[in-house]
Amino acid sequence: MTAIARALSRAISTINDIEILKQLALFCAAGLFVALLMLTYGVDLSPGFF
Repeated sequence: MTAIARALSRAISTINDIEILKQLALFCAAGLFVALLMLTYGVDLSPGFF
């Protein structure tokens, strides 16, 4: 019984670690997107620019 509890505990902690990494990656991606928007603020990105 203890072995099953330990296995479940390890599985749950592994899932939580992966979820934390996913959340951190999404947060970083959102930060990069906002930084990109701030960099292009005021720049004329109309089709004539390209």
